[in-house]
Amino acid sequence: MKTPDRLRPLLEEGLIDEVLRQLTSGKEAMVFVVRCGEEIRCAKVYKEASHRSFRQAVDYTENRKTKNSRQARAMAKGTRYGRQAQEAAWQSAEVDALYRLAHAGVRVPKPYNFLEGVLLMELVCDEDGDAAPRLNDVQFTPDQARAYHETLLREVVRMLCAGVVHGDLSEFNILIAADGPVIIDLPQAVDAAGNNHAAGMLERDVANLRNYFGRFAPDLLSTDYGREVWSLYERGLLTIDSVLTGRFNPKLKPVDLESVLLGIEDARFEEAARKLRMQDPG
Repeated sequence: MKTPDRLRPLLEEGLIDEVLRQLTSGKEAMVFVVRCGEEIRCAKVYKEASHRSFRQAVDYTENRKTKNSRQARAMAKGTRYGRQAQEAAWQSAEVDALYRLAHAGVRVPKPYNFLEGVLLMELVCDEDGDAAPRLNDVQFTPDQARAYHETLLREVVRMLCAGVVHGDLSEFNILIAADGPVIIDLPQAVDAAGNNHAAGMLERDVANLRNYFGRFAPDLLSTDYGREVWSLYERGLLTIDSVLTGRFNPKLKPVDLESVLLGIEDARFEEAARKLRMQDPG
């Protein structure tokens, strides 16, 4: 096939030897199957921000680190240089997350290199050596659904123990490889401790898994692993071996009725004083 312009630098640098075919085209990138010596890998070519349907929402980019203060100021002002820096940070977030999670033992594609907006990584394959299907394309028996749900929930826990929340996890970015499920598409991954929206994202990721596998095993629909997992993490009790029940019972503190009434009374006095000031501005 004709070599895409974005892949030419990798050919010139000797990182890839041949572009074989396009594998997918998603909301944020196109993926190509490439040959690197004797190995077959894939190259993820990130789309420019103006051509992506997935926007860099502030919820995801909150607290992401930049290389220097000049970049941070430019990104805040929205200058051309700032937009370029923000785009680079968005793309490199996936690279950083892949290395971090692979080191923690999470099953993600192995990254090899990152050059000019192209991520070279492992091609995830099924038992026949073909590109692995997405979770959404696979049918399960109830027992299989429960087993896969447990495996992926453990991967989410392992990710959280490594300080990472996927942020967009669903049946569309999980591959079923010969050795089990593989989590992909991580440019929107967030730092669990540094992002104020991490709890909600974690709960949504877990809910997506529950709802999908609940189609095959309806008993999963009544579980609440998301809030249980985050509660353990927040209290410093979460480990990769934590026993999970799927139930969450928040401990409600007794209401301090006296403080509530005093607050209401204070608000009444403030409102009365404001009205008097308006009547007598002098």
